[in-house]
Amino acid sequence: MSELVHLEVADAVATVTLDSEHNRNALSRQLVTELAERLERADADADVRVILVRSAHRVFCSGADLSEAASGGMEEGARAIVALQRQIATAGTPVVVELAGPVRAGGLGIVGAADVVVAAESVTFALTEVRLALAPAVISLTLLERFSDRAAAELFLTGRTFDAQEAQAAGLVTRAVPDADLADAVGSVLADLVQGYPQGLRETKRLLNHDLVARIDALGADVAEQSARLFGSDEAREAMTAFLQRRKS
Repeated sequence: MSELVHLEVADAVATVTLDSEHNRNALSRQLVTELAERLERADADADVRVILVRSAHRVFCSGADLSEAASGGMEEGARAIVALQRQIATAGTPVVVELAGPVRAGGLGIVGAADVVVAAESVTFALTEVRLALAPAVISLTLLERFSDRAAAELFLTGRTFDAQEAQAAGLVTRAVPDADLADAVGSVLADLVQGYPQGLRETKRLLNHDLVARIDALGADVAEQSARLFGSDEAREAMTAFLQRRKS
């Protein structure tokens, strides 16, 4: 089985690349497991000052792997997404996300957990769970720490698509830049971060993410159970099956 997540280290930057083009980087068991392992390895590397998470292809992440969800339980997968968000938030190394393409549903949990997010202006986002008889349960752990209450209510409940500039205004994205400027903008952020000392970066992240980590620890088990229950419901299975059939046609 070929790997879906790659890790390269150069010039104090660990680049973690999602490379599961066949399902648009959906959060399959394999991708989540490999992403967690690559992040752990990068965070433990004394030569690394910053971790960059990006996609090898047009789509950053399409959300949960609905093929897996429709054919089996999601309890283990939900717990894994909770753990992944906590891992990003508690890593001693700053995590930067580069967005060159769309992000949907569960993929926003990675974005919400990251320290800095730079997005091309053409990038779109959507929390589509309500349209599949689901709720953004596990990713609410990080997103409710980023969005204002009003933004969260509208975007969670409508499931509508929103762009990078709106994502920046809502608090999800650090910086939205013209597509042609994305590489330079990311490079500038990385260049600033690598100048930090490990202790300074680690302790500053701890200050910044105190409330976010406390929320994950307090509610993680409950939202994982809620997510698994919803994915296993008849209403959600019917909605997911219909969605997968439309995508194939």
